[in-house]
Amino acid sequence: MKGSKGSLYDDLKRRILTMELDPDADLDEVALSERYGLSRTPVREIFRRLEGEGYIEIRANRGARVVPMNHSTLRQFFLVAPMVYAAIGRLAVQNFKPSQMSDLKDTQERFRAASKSGDALAMVVENNRFHEIIGEMSANAYLQPSLGRLLIDHARIGHTFFRPRNDDMRTRLKIAVEHHDGFISAIGAHDEDAVVDLVFEHWELSRENMEMFIAPQGMKADALVGDS
Repeated sequence: MKGSKGSLYDDLKRRILTMELDPDADLDEVALSERYGLSRTPVREIFRRLEGEGYIEIRANRGARVVPMNHSTLRQFFLVAPMVYAAIGRLAVQNFKPSQMSDLKDTQERFRAASKSGDALAMVVENNRFHEIIGEMSANAYLQPSLGRLLIDHARIGHTFFRPRNDDMRTRLKIAVEHHDGFISAIGAHDEDAVVDLVFEHWELSRENMEMFIAPQGMKADALVGDS
C-alpha cells in the first residue's frame, strides 16, 4: 500500500480512536515505512507529532506504543473530563469564529448521516472532530491540549456507544445527535449557561455508556460449565 505522511498520520489516529490498535500496542516503524512507501525519517516525524498530541508514547530504546489506559488514567479521566468540557464550552461561546461554526455544522451533518447509516467508524471520527472544533473555538492554549488528550480516551472507552446492540443504546445515540444540534444552537446564540447545561447532559449520557463498557454485567456463575 503506497501512501503519504498525511494518510499514515490520519490512519494511525483513526485506528487508535476506534481501538483497532489496542492501548499499549507496539508500533512497528519498519512495517509502517514499507506499508506506506515512506522512509523511516517521515515515519518518526509522524510518531513525534502523535506523541505531542497524546496518541502514542515514544520510549528510549523500545520504540513507540499506543498510549496506555489503566486504572489511574481512567480515574483521572472521569474526574477531570466534565470540568474541562464545561470550561471549553464557555470559552467557545465567547471566542468562536463564523468559519468554525460552519465547520461544526458540516461535521454534525456527517455525524448525523453516519448515525442513520450505522457507520460506526465514521461516527467515532466525526464525533471526535465535532468536539475538537469546539475546543478550537475556545482559543485557549492551556485547555486545548487537555481536551485533545481527553477525547482520545473518551473515544477509546466509549467506542461501543456507536455500535448499539439494543433499542436503549439506539435511543441514547439519537439523543447524542440531538445534543450536538443543541450545542450548535447554544453556541450560536452566545448562551454560555445553555452550553454548560448541555455539557453535563452529554457527559452523563457518555459516562453511563462508558461505564457499561468498562464494567459490563457479569456472566452467570455457571456460564462456562458444560453439562455433566
